[in-house]
Amino acid sequence: MSERLSGGCLCGAVRFTAEPEKPEMGICHCSMCRRWTGGVFMAVGCNDVQLENEDALGVYKSSGYGERVFCKTCGTSLFWRMADGSHTSASAQAFDDPSVFKLTSEIFVDEQPANFAFANETSRMTGAEVIAYFTQQQDPQHG
Repeated sequence: MSERLSGGCLCGAVRFTAEPEKPEMGICHCSMCRRWTGGVFMAVGCNDVQLENEDALGVYKSSGYGERVFCKTCGTSLFWRMADGSHTSASAQAFDDPSVFKLTSEIFVDEQPANFAFANETSRMTGAEVIAYFTQQQDPQHG
């Protein structure tokens, strides 16, 4: 997907444009994402994120490798990104038109609460599978 899309936070203090990698979104069920968003994190992998009013952004380093980016004024959860800058996922719901993204995947399904499920057929990975996948991606022997 080479089209730039725009989005922002609830109060309008932060606006952004980004180039989604695909017209797809994935859901993270991990306990950190659920606490951060108050639900699940509906993530869209993005390239070339351009921000307006970066001073309004807060950054929380939630692990040794990841950061959560939010609006300091209204608290909107906006991005999860690798601390080294190698990957950014934007909140699908922060885009002006989130309907362009199809739900295709779910991760950390072993942490998903039993009281809800999504109707779409998706690829599903446990936390261990996600960590193994990303560890292999970072290992030069695995390309």
